Amino acid sequence: MTIRIGANPIGWSNDDMTELGGHISLEQCLSEAQEAGFVGMELGNKFPREAAALQQVLSAHGQVLVSGWYSSELLTRSVAEELNNLRPHLDLLKACGSNVLVFAETSNAIHGDIDKPLSQRPVMAAKDWIEFGRKITEVADAALAEGVRLVYHHHMGTIVQSAEDIHAFMACTGPSVHLLLDAGHATWGGADPAELARRYRTRISHVHTKDVRKNVMEKAAAEDYSFLKAIIAGVYTVPGDGMIDFVSVLKELPGYSGWVIVEAEQYSDKISALDFAKLGYNNLSRYLREAGLIEAPA
Repeated sequence: MTIRIGANPIGWSNDDMTELGGHISLEQCLSEAQEAGFVGMELGNKFPREAAALQQVLSAHGQVLVSGWYSSELLTRSVAEELNNLRPHLDLLKACGSNVLVFAETSNAIHGDIDKPLSQRPVMAAKDWIEFGRKITEVADAALAEGVRLVYHHHMGTIVQSAEDIHAFMACTGPSVHLLLDAGHATWGGADPAELARRYRTRISHVHTKDVRKNVMEKAAAEDYSFLKAIIAGVYTVPGDGMIDFVSVLKELPGYSGWVIVEAEQYSDKISALDFAKLGYNNLSRYLREAGLIEAPA
């Protein structure tokens, strides 16, 4: 698989706060994604969850299924319970030809609570990482045995947010567990996405390229915003509309093969989702060429 550029539907309709872009139909999302140039989509709340129906609606707009977010509760569930809960989602991914599983621990996460500031996000005790790593590695081993690679999504408001969290997570998990490198969450969480790419290149199998508006990020920190309050304020945007040097990040991924996703939250109904998508696709395509990961068109 060479590099392909996909999108996440939260650029049209937000999943954590469904009223943002809630009026935008799945038809509009997919047709505009195709118009912008994307060839794959991650799952969102408006997508069918039956394989034939999902493939039909995607293929009608020139798209394939990239993957879909899965909310883990391994801190409170056994591995067997988690695998049982994962089963329908994993089967859907497999039936649609997806080979990566976007996975994040959410049993104690606060990113979906607009009233909880990020200063209250959960922090893993040092002694608990080993057991968590063992359990997630078992889940990843099981998924990989079925041809699907678990890629862990570090995320604001969760136990894997900061650079220190990411390093601890990678140290306590086995080789079947890979990282979803999200440049926007890394930057806001205080990590350098280029350094993460360099350090974990051999264990990065999925990339999200949201950008960060520095002034909003700093205001959110100063005033202790919740994740959703910062989203509404516009902390995230598409590549090239914020502070991240994506060429430097992408240059640290030589030989990468897989999806690179524009995943920037819809935060205002005043913003044209199509223009947002086109800006992200065009900028990301240019950055991938400048980084030497894709060739310039003939």
